[in-house]
Amino acid sequence: MIERWSLDQVLALAPDASSRKAAQGVAAAGKWSSRGTTGSVLYGECAGSGSKPYLACVDLTEPAYRCSCPSRKFPCKHALGLLLLWSADGVPAEEAAPQWVTEWLDGRAERAARSAARAETTRDDAAATGAGAGAATGAGAGAGKAESVRQARVGAGLAELERWLADQIRQGLASSAEHDWDGLAKRLIDAQAPGVAGLVSRLPQVRAEDDWPGRLLEEYALINLLAVAHRRRAELPAPLAETVRIRTGFPVTREEVLAGPAVRDHWHVLGRRDDEHDRLTARRVWLKGRATGRAALVLSFAPPGQALDASLVTGTTIDADLAFYPGAAPLRALVAARHDAGPLPGEGALPAGVPAGVPAGVPAGVPAGVPAGVPAGEALEEVARVLADDPWTESWPLVLAGVVPGRTAVGGLPLHPRARDPWRLIAVSGGRPVTLAAEWTPQGLRPLTTYDDDGTAVLL
Repeated sequence: MIERWSLDQVLALAPDASSRKAAQGVAAAGKWSSRGTTGSVLYGECAGSGSKPYLACVDLTEPAYRCSCPSRKFPCKHALGLLLLWSADGVPAEEAAPQWVTEWLDGRAERAARSAARAETTRDDAAATGAGAGAATGAGAGAGKAESVRQARVGAGLAELERWLADQIRQGLASSAEHDWDGLAKRLIDAQAPGVAGLVSRLPQVRAEDDWPGRLLEEYALINLLAVAHRRRAELPAPLAETVRIRTGFPVTREEVLAGPAVRDHWHVLGRRDDEHDRLTARRVWLKGRATGRAALVLSFAPPGQALDASLVTGTTIDADLAFYPGAAPLRALVAARHDAGPLPGEGALPAGVPAGVPAGVPAGVPAGVPAGVPAGEALEEVARVLADDPWTESWPLVLAGVVPGRTAVGGLPLHPRARDPWRLIAVSGGRPVTLAAEWTPQGLRPLTTYDDDGTAVLL
């Protein structure tokens, strides 16, 4: 049986404010001619504008949604309304679901099996390729030549960038202008270094901040460090060289990531944040391994009008394999496979399938749904280790234990300027220490989720 979600957790799944309002309009028992749950799936028939009711169901294990309504929003108001009824204990338990629900679930299971088979084939192919790497084919040699040509173009573009930055420092920051950054970003795009171009293109936002001189100098230093690291990448350790390569703009395909080793754990979904950039909305979902203690970031993107991935619900815990992108401080990951939901392991235990050599295990005294936290000082030590491995890290998930929130700081750690006066967090705390999941950034913490006395997640 999956633990019932709170009202906040359900409403956080809505793609926009209008969907939240519409969902509350159909979250009444009288709107549904039938409804039920088997513990892992919700289903119901909701009256619509036509003669036939809309058929809506939610697979709670992922979650995944299906509805026969014509809405292009995902999840639609009917799926959300059904979830709201369930969160309020308004959906009766049933032993079996109707045929239209089981057919949908069977179809999803078949697709998941095919996807797992393809992933296994990809890993086998990658292993075979590695074993036979000594016999390069003509196509492989051609790919290597193309890579060398691009590296040369990137190197030339970053050499110009180093000279430009040196001129800026000599002339003084006051001469910095937006049109200079725009032209530089375009030249870096032409040099096939889109990652560095993205760093340059955000400099006008830094210039608009109140403390812009110090912030702009920090950004210049990190961009220059990346350019120098690329020039001297042959001297770097392999993981750091891979980090530099990726941050410069060389892609790593989804297939390459899934072909690598996966980490299985019970992953706490700590929270998420949506940002708009270049006509795309990026969703950042933060995870923390219950036994391994590893941090993870799952990214998804969508253009305006299209739904973002809503399969990771804040405050829940998933038993899954995560495949991490390479680098010196691996953080971004893909969900390679999910496993059947079951009870979380007891104190000191590891999830099924996790090697016994994993050092952490489940901490003692931590409720099942609450991630284990650390004092603020230990959290800063974690950030310091991450920055030592990857100095370009811009955010990292932290779980703080026993911290008292204030208007401008939490546990002595400053809040991000846009996250100050966290009244909801302060209200949950009531002046007492709490466990807080937050996103660390160089400008301060962004609170994500806290937990009340019952261990219920409160979204911030």
